Amino acid sequence: MSESFNAIVAEDVNGKSVAGLKRIGLADLPDQPVLVDVAYSTINYKDGLAVSGAAPICRKLPLICGIDLAGTVAESSDPAYQPGDQVLVNGFGLSEVHNGGYTQRQRISPDWIVRVPEGMSLRDTMALGTAGYTSMLCVQGLQDQGVTPDDGPILVTGAAGGVGTVAVSLLSTLGYEVHASTGRVEEQGDFLKGLGATALVARQDLARDSKPMEKELWAGVVDTVGDKVLATAIAQTKYEGVVTACGLAGGAGLPSSVMPFILRGVTLRGLDSVMASLERRQRAWDALAATMNREHLAQLSSVVAMTEVPALAAKILAGEVAGRLVVDVNA
Repeated sequence: MSESFNAIVAEDVNGKSVAGLKRIGLADLPDQPVLVDVAYSTINYKDGLAVSGAAPICRKLPLICGIDLAGTVAESSDPAYQPGDQVLVNGFGLSEVHNGGYTQRQRISPDWIVRVPEGMSLRDTMALGTAGYTSMLCVQGLQDQGVTPDDGPILVTGAAGGVGTVAVSLLSTLGYEVHASTGRVEEQGDFLKGLGATALVARQDLARDSKPMEKELWAGVVDTVGDKVLATAIAQTKYEGVVTACGLAGGAGLPSSVMPFILRGVTLRGLDSVMASLERRQRAWDALAATMNREHLAQLSSVVAMTEVPALAAKILAGEVAGRLVVDVNA
């Protein structure tokens, strides 16, 4: 690869973060032990915020955007990694305080690295990305609390988004009955059923003022939306059911009460993907390699060029993107 290469860099322009494609060199990369030739990244909701400048995701400027990357080690001064090793990174402050994955080369800390599981390609890992990895954290959150397919339906909110689509696929593959909630039932209903959803729930049925407790429907919930949707899901969760929460696409509020927790024994389990331990990360990625339906993965993902990312950032914020977008940083 030439000494200069492409990256999407957020810079301060008249007091505002503005991101665009730029030629940079190795001298522009951070001083970290492992140099990676990046193959793919992804576009997540958080990436949309960072690239568009809609929210102050990049907390220092200039900064290379992209919260995910997957590639091959080119050089390493850390003995744990050798040239040719395939690696991935999710979170750990990429695109916030550390340079991220929208670049053809990147230097990273060995403390952030997850080895690509056997049987997965670099493209596969970024077809999943932070969204897929977060989905598995949520699924494991249900499993670790003892929720089984025999306990009843699992509700997935924001089901047409990145986390939601993978969660629907994973849960259905594991034998759970999945009810998928989306604001795009007509447009995405058949797609979600193709991933294994057995029933669809319109978002407006959940995005409302709910009673403290409602009819018991769900043995478990994977929630990516927050606010009223999460509150209604909690109110409808069965006795000793489990709700895993990982997103706030609908807002950061939670207009609920303690009643479902003290009268039904409902568990609300928060899942953080950004700073989770490497042990938890590797466990999730190994489980994805063992569980993910490859046909579903092909259905819910598509590849885009890095040059398209600025335009796609606005679309993902507007809810116009379904499934997963894999970014080919070399296209």
